[in-house]
Amino acid sequence: MSWIWLSILSALFLGLYEIAKKSAVRGNAVPPVLLLSTSTAAILWLPWIVLSQVAPDAIPNEAFRVTTLGLHEHLYLFCKSVLAGTSWIFAFFALKHLPLSIASPIRATSPLWTIAIATLWMGERPSVQQWVGVAIVLAAFYAFSFVGLREGIRFDRNRWVGCMVVATLLGALSALYDKYLLQRVGFDPSTVQAWFSIYLVAVMTPLCLYWWFRERRKSPFHWRWQIPAIAIGLLIADFLYFTAIAQPDALISVISPLRRSSILIAFAAGILMFGEVNWRAKAVCIGGLLAGVFLLSW
Repeated sequence: MSWIWLSILSALFLGLYEIAKKSAVRGNAVPPVLLLSTSTAAILWLPWIVLSQVAPDAIPNEAFRVTTLGLHEHLYLFCKSVLAGTSWIFAFFALKHLPLSIASPIRATSPLWTIAIATLWMGERPSVQQWVGVAIVLAAFYAFSFVGLREGIRFDRNRWVGCMVVATLLGALSALYDKYLLQRVGFDPSTVQAWFSIYLVAVMTPLCLYWWFRERRKSPFHWRWQIPAIAIGLLIADFLYFTAIAQPDALISVISPLRRSSILIAFAAGILMFGEVNWRAKAVCIGGLLAGVFLLSW
């Protein structure tokens, strides 16, 4: 399959991943949702980790092979799990309390934060085109704040908007750390995905224990099939993404904006499934966000 179609399919599953998250946390306790969804990913990767050690020749595809690591390398991946896991905690709590048609576009501003971090701390110099993209994303984000006011959400005072911004910032740091792990340290994607999934369980367990002993009566948990779907959707989306960028003629400048188009699926779900309002104004803002992200990623 061509890298373009792989990228489109990756965006589709990212959109389904966002829908599953909102469905899972809506009126539900967040900590057990996080623990159970991350445990699903760990359970799916565990057989490949074991098989890579005891019978590597039995693995049908190199994309599932997990490399043997030393203690220092495991520490790298545990740090990634702490960073990404913290981002997920902020994002899931924000998503529980915000409309999906607002939360997902905020999350989609991640390339803006990546550019900012790379400029301030890594000495990179964005092009004129990227600066234009930054301006468009900021303008669209500002416009979203006015749309939020119609629903009683003040972007400058709402704690859940703040949580989603923090989650997005941490997600951008995680993306830069991924680049470091894959390009500088030399990890292969399957090894990162596998051990990241395992260590996420350890990261989420203390939060879930706190909920169990202190919060479970005030914030009860309800099992929903969307909980394991969160992990499955993300694993498929990432697998398609890594397969796409591995093709020799693949253009990351095209793949990245295509992946961001997943917010269109989340936006449509927010309107059709969850009855969210002000969709016309939000559609205009999302169009601006996608245009800015396209310029940032080109």
